[in-house]
Amino acid sequence: MRAIVVAGGTGGHIYPALAIINKIKEREPDSEILYIGTKDRMEKDIVPKLGIDYKGIEMIGLNRKKIFANFKVLDKYRKAINEAKEIIRNFHPDIVIGVGGYITAPVLYAAHLLKYKIVIHEQNSIPGLSNKFLSNFADKVCISLPGSKKYFKESRVVYTGNPRSEEIMGVKKVSKSSFGFDSSKKLVVIVMGSLGSETMTQKIKQIIPGFSGKNYQVMIITGNNYFEDYKDILIPGNVKLVPFCDELISLLKDTDLIVSRAGASTIAEITAIGLPAILVPSPYVTHNHQYLNAKELEDCGACKIISEDDFSKDVLIFEIDNLLKNHDLYRKMQNACKTLGISDSATRIYEEIQRVIG
Repeated sequence: MRAIVVAGGTGGHIYPALAIINKIKEREPDSEILYIGTKDRMEKDIVPKLGIDYKGIEMIGLNRKKIFANFKVLDKYRKAINEAKEIIRNFHPDIVIGVGGYITAPVLYAAHLLKYKIVIHEQNSIPGLSNKFLSNFADKVCISLPGSKKYFKESRVVYTGNPRSEEIMGVKKVSKSSFGFDSSKKLVVIVMGSLGSETMTQKIKQIIPGFSGKNYQVMIITGNNYFEDYKDILIPGNVKLVPFCDELISLLKDTDLIVSRAGASTIAEITAIGLPAILVPSPYVTHNHQYLNAKELEDCGACKIISEDDFSKDVLIFEIDNLLKNHDLYRKMQNACKTLGISDSATRIYEEIQRVIG
């Protein structure tokens, strides 16, 4: 197979794209893959290091606050389409796969103009602007959550799950004791995105004293940018702070509860593992998609939502205590979470790609 994979901007787009690439390579080791991303976002550093051929195209996202600034965006968009056409013609793929981010719009539209086969993957409950537009030209749209179906043409959409979840299933469990925790006590992990959050840091600092004397343990992953903010806080003995955790997925397999944002990657992780969660959706994202991601889980009984405004010592600790003490409620949430998890999502997407190629 010769495939172009397009994704950029955030890990929520990049890592599912890499999971699809890994599955193609697993099934067809002789495949040739070209990854197209931006010239200035994180994919430009991540992807080439993995030995994947990479082409960067200059592109910027729409400015939703300053309408007239979008004249510059449109100019970049036209140039990006022409550049993408040249790249696509030279590579001559069997399929072009879009996995999200504004870079997908010009590349997949160029692929459509050149009459190449197109598959899209949408990670969030509500699709982004690019995927809504591009779905009109796609041969197949793969979705991560059932609630996304209503945004796409029924004949084109298929529920596959997030391809990241299949990789998560294969990650080896690491005991909480290897992180210095007591293996006989329950563990709660609190993480507000890989970089952390200024707003949530201030709230978590006020909550930390409330964990003193609890019969469970807490790991707080602050994000590299905010670790120093906690240096003057008295930390109870059952609480551990770290700036980052390389083996987070492995640790989550020996974790009892996670308190987290509700990005697409988080949803894929907790549903793959079957990990009960308290989700605090970021209110700063487009279309409020984190809340809609979390709501889809909460409606199935797979998580509890706390808004950022309501996130406080009294509210959070009550919810943690309630979940860890109420065995029946905890099991129901765990089982609901597992029901939403798809253990072979990357395989399903690969099979859809093969059907489109024909």
